[in-house]
Amino acid sequence: MIGTGPSGLRERTRRAVRAELAELALGLFVERGYEETKVEDVAAAAGLSKRSFFRYFPSKEDVVFGDVEDLADEVAGAVRARPADEPPWTVLHAVLREWEERIHAAQRDPAALRLIESTPALRARLHQRRDEMRGRIAAALRERPGAALDAFTADLLTGCAAAALDAAGREWLRLDGAADRGELVDRAFAALAPAS
Repeated sequence: MIGTGPSGLRERTRRAVRAELAELALGLFVERGYEETKVEDVAAAAGLSKRSFFRYFPSKEDVVFGDVEDLADEVAGAVRARPADEPPWTVLHAVLREWEERIHAAQRDPAALRLIESTPALRARLHQRRDEMRGRIAAALRERPGAALDAFTADLLTGCAAAALDAAGREWLRLDGAADRGELVDRAFAALAPAS
């Protein structure tokens, strides 16, 4: 059984508080502006001290992006678990299509995406997080059983996959969230598919 016992309960409680803090912070950032909203404001709105806030998030920027690090490890694990005979591009498409919803969960709201796009500190953190995630996924592609993929090709494929997700996200934003993101991801991957 998952999460039984005191440590499982603590972890679920911690995740719930992190999710609540992230939602609250995002609302304040959108309403007041990212730079204008201080950590103290978010903590006070949540009924926490500033020190308590930092127990859940190491920085103000991190509250916007949630558990990206854990997610990167899970996505890399899903890449490693795909059938050995599957081509790398197919692996990336299948895994990222399946995980797309969770990857963009913190950015489901067009207002949140606009906030990130219009705030240099958030845009910089987003690019840093994406680079870290791409590195883990590229390594996972190379670690698959029977993979004979060099670092350059793995990096190129994961970069193209990231571009596909970015293009799908920007189109979704242009359409004010009215399009099916999964279909946009499929279109982007099809457009960038390597020649057989």
